[in-house]
Amino acid sequence: MMLRARTLLGPGPSNPYPEAQAALGFPLLGHLDPLFLQVLDETSDRLRQVFGTANRRTLPLSATGSAGMEAAFVNTVGPGDVVVVAVNGLFGQRMVEVASRCGAEVMAVEHEWGTPVDAERVLAAHPSPKLIAAVHAETSTGVLSDLEPLAAGKGDALLLADCVTSLGGIPVRLDEWGVDLAYSGSQKCLGVPPGLAPFTISDRAWERRIEKPQSWYLDLGLLGGYAGEAAGGGRTYHHTAPTGMVVSLHAGLGRILEEGLDAVHARHAEAGRLLHAGLAELGLELFAAEGHRLPELTTVQVPDGVDSAAVRKELLERYDLEIGAGAGAYAASVWRIGLMGPNAAPDRVALVLAALEDVLAR
Repeated sequence: MMLRARTLLGPGPSNPYPEAQAALGFPLLGHLDPLFLQVLDETSDRLRQVFGTANRRTLPLSATGSAGMEAAFVNTVGPGDVVVVAVNGLFGQRMVEVASRCGAEVMAVEHEWGTPVDAERVLAAHPSPKLIAAVHAETSTGVLSDLEPLAAGKGDALLLADCVTSLGGIPVRLDEWGVDLAYSGSQKCLGVPPGLAPFTISDRAWERRIEKPQSWYLDLGLLGGYAGEAAGGGRTYHHTAPTGMVVSLHAGLGRILEEGLDAVHARHAEAGRLLHAGLAELGLELFAAEGHRLPELTTVQVPDGVDSAAVRKELLERYDLEIGAGAGAYAASVWRIGLMGPNAAPDRVALVLAALEDVLAR
């Protein structure tokens, strides 16, 4: 079967930066090759820059962003620990599920989908939780939530942030905000194929970690002997890292940093602004609350009487253009349009608006 080139404007994966794509064709190196270890260390340093952190334990986990979520919980909470989770979409719900499987006493603070996290309600849910968790950029709803109020009121609790859709697209300043743990995915605004989970944990969180977590593969203590804290000394074998993917991430991050983080964020913001304005001109209504809409992931309400799946199918078959369905209860009533990585550009905005107008007219 012949594969086709698609314009990936859904919630992820996005089309990769050319530098990240080209790097997949570089010569393959072994996971303990000194040349590869140098690339790994440089990749971790580049991740520190985009995460806005000095955490020495910052590394790309050999798995997708969902494993980043699991790693965060299995290494920090266990049976009986109280975890407060802000739930304003699908990925907040997943946090509840993962924390529950760790045996934690989970308090889910439910929000209406499409609205941002209410820090006051989250902080009032329990007087002394071990961990508070929230999604910075909720992929299911296109909503941005402010993490600073959570950090300011967290007290002795650890603060965990899901940055899967935010990292590389909008400002992320973990140390400035006071976030203790965060994870992301390679396939969205970082503009790299799926397969890696950028991850970071502060010394404060590290000191409170579970010494022997239920997951061997995601045990940060074992992983630390291979990446992160082992960068200055000997390496111990843990697993066969996906070296080609790390090289691709290294290249994608290099592309972002060469352009400049501020410029990359501004490019995503402008693309989102153009898309939101264009959708309004087409008479379409946005789903996420005004003032809290992500520029890199837009949710738009499917007009009454329109078959959501049929429109997406027509866009894919006629224009080789992918947009996403909604999530959960909004699977058939919302479209998700991503402008991430190299797709955060005016020509991509023009393409999706023109294609959507054409298909809706049919």
